[in-house]
Amino acid sequence: MEKHIIARPQLLLVDDNQEILDFIADDLQDKYHIVTAKDGVTALSVLRDSAIQLVVSDVMMPEMDGFELCRQIKSDVEYSHIPVILLTARNTLQSKIEGLELGADAYIEKPFSPAHLEAQIASLLSNRQKVRDHFATSPAAHIRSMAISRADEAFLDKLHEIILQHLTDVNLDVEVLADKMNMSRPTLYRKIKVISDLTPHELISLTRLKKAAMLLDSGYYKVNEAAEMTGFASLNNFSRNFQKQFGILPSEYLARK
Repeated sequence: MEKHIIARPQLLLVDDNQEILDFIADDLQDKYHIVTAKDGVTALSVLRDSAIQLVVSDVMMPEMDGFELCRQIKSDVEYSHIPVILLTARNTLQSKIEGLELGADAYIEKPFSPAHLEAQIASLLSNRQKVRDHFATSPAAHIRSMAISRADEAFLDKLHEIILQHLTDVNLDVEVLADKMNMSRPTLYRKIKVISDLTPHELISLTRLKKAAMLLDSGYYKVNEAAEMTGFASLNNFSRNFQKQFGILPSEYLARK
């Protein structure tokens, strides 16, 4: 069953100290749906079963510390899109460097201000949404612009290539994509949804529109030719979708170019 993104962003808090977990959760629960784990091993299990949008983790924990958890998240294509904030009492420069080299998106020293943590979470989530919005509304924005790790880049490049290879295939859907990407359908759906805020079907349609815009940019193709080459059944359907997505008719876009 597909796991849709819930209205409130879902955060995973990881700390072996129950009092700290309760303290952070109590401060954030009005704005976010909170899930907790007491070590990195449990956290990875939660990630497999939930559509987590950001992780806040302590560094010093039993079983698996925050550094190793961050490393595994950022190196696994299933989770590499998820921002990670590390919390630590180790305030040495080397400790900060280690966390950032492992791909941590932010590093906050204990004791910390709840307002500081909340502002950092809001900033990371807001910035990611701005990137998604820019990708969706700008004809020239490449899918790779949404990548926040090397694993994400590789994933998005492969996904983009597969969609382009099957651009005129009316049967292209999440099942076909999952097979080509060697991922389960629910995992691929969740990954695409969280990283782009689009369903696989919406991403396929957007990729077709962006390819059509690129053809129009070249100056070698007319609007009807671009529509046919990108798998649209009719010119009216193409024009309507192009205007809805980019706020301009393809004929106007071509004339402006």
